[in-house]
Amino acid sequence: MQNIFEAAFDYLKTTYDFEPKPRPHIGEAMGCWLYYTALAEEVPVLEASLNTTTDDDLITLIKKSKNLGEHQKNILKNFMINEGIPLSQESESKPKSDPNSVPLGAKMTDEEIANFISVKIATNIIMCATNMSQSIRNDIGLMWARFQAEKMIFGMEVKIAMRKRGWIKVPPYFYTPGAPSN
Repeated sequence: MQNIFEAAFDYLKTTYDFEPKPRPHIGEAMGCWLYYTALAEEVPVLEASLNTTTDDDLITLIKKSKNLGEHQKNILKNFMINEGIPLSQESESKPKSDPNSVPLGAKMTDEEIANFISVKIATNIIMCATNMSQSIRNDIGLMWARFQAEKMIFGMEVKIAMRKRGWIKVPPYFYTPGAPSN
């Protein structure tokens, strides 16, 4: 599925990315810095999560989330360096450890890990939309659109897995006052 999006974004890039590229304005630079910082903090937490679960399905989701975060972080890092936007400080990687050695009170539950991933995806999607709306340069706007599409596709996979496992948190249902009950 991502190959379709890659082809679409490559087409858009060649079609609409012909204008001169001024330096990013302060909003574009701030959006890059904030998203980079969010990804830089997300990856070590995912590494720590790998050290606290033994659930194979969740381990797969964590690894996919980590890989997507690192992929986007590397693209953004290269862009920021080329544009002269300072990088934020990154947390250190977490060493691999045995999940069975972590005391129960010190490790996150599988449901907590899945919901962390879900919340990060939702937050990243909103950040991408905000950054896209503030972008004047086409190349920057396309970068945010691509990041958002990647997170949305992965978010659907996470939601399906969470629903299957009973981990998804559903707000209370809304019933209109005075409406007939079904």
